[in-house]
Amino acid sequence: MILCCGEALIDMLPRLTQSDEEAFAPYPGGAVFNSAIALGRLGAKTGYFGGLSTDLFGALLARTLTASHVDHSLSARSTRPTTLAFVTLTEGHAQYAFYDEGTAGRMLQVSDLPTLDAETDALFFGGISLVSEPAAESYAALCAQAGGRLVMIDPNIRPGFISDEARYRARLAKMLARADVIKLSDEDMAWLGTDTATLIAQGCALVLETRGAQGVVLHRADGQSTVPARRVEVVDTVGAGDTFNAGFLAGLDRVSLLSRDALRAADDAALQGAAELGVAAAAIAVSRAGANPPWDHEL
Repeated sequence: MILCCGEALIDMLPRLTQSDEEAFAPYPGGAVFNSAIALGRLGAKTGYFGGLSTDLFGALLARTLTASHVDHSLSARSTRPTTLAFVTLTEGHAQYAFYDEGTAGRMLQVSDLPTLDAETDALFFGGISLVSEPAAESYAALCAQAGGRLVMIDPNIRPGFISDEARYRARLAKMLARADVIKLSDEDMAWLGTDTATLIAQGCALVLETRGAQGVVLHRADGQSTVPARRVEVVDTVGAGDTFNAGFLAGLDRVSLLSRDALRAADDAALQGAAELGVAAAAIAVSRAGANPPWDHEL
């Protein structure tokens, strides 16, 4: 099983009612949540771990996970509210107002962490869940408890969300040092002040450098290769990176590479195949509105 660990929230998206009144409609979201949904739809055995509320929005998140064949039984349930992200559009650019104080997701404690059993082959971490404490510290602790399991991290750095940069950098550095697969954009690496060679020297087996329309570059200790992006008519890019992450992990799963040793011994063709599945899934995701990853039959 691939266990996706991180945020699940409700995006409140602007809409017009039938009487042309401005309103907001709730849509399940969150980077790690989106990756879990995409993995489940691609047929991989998938679990989700995070702080889920028992309120009406938490129930919506749970139903959505179940509908995409994602097991959320390890999640910590509480009566705290669900995180809400109100989205407003200014000249086509999205701006977010987060309501996250005291929420079920943010208040996740180390004591809420699950006991990982033999069925858990890999852990995925990422998104804004690595920023907000105490949850961020809890996810870092879970990463440290991964043992011999494969770990993939996509920090998806958003400087505007970071209030304590020093603590965030220190926490993320420890997690990246443990990771087997790291996905980063060139902007992420510039902000971190690092490069692919440094990350690999620290022990990472594979760095996936995403370059938007130019595709993704796979960096290993012995060289690199490129998987081109697919040409599609883009509706929006919401969830594109999250879907790529899921496709890549599903690709590893399909060729039995969901272990640290197998990943390091894999040939380039197998890793490129996994990246190609990620690119193909992401191409469908960007061709339709919202974070709506494809099902396996759509590929």
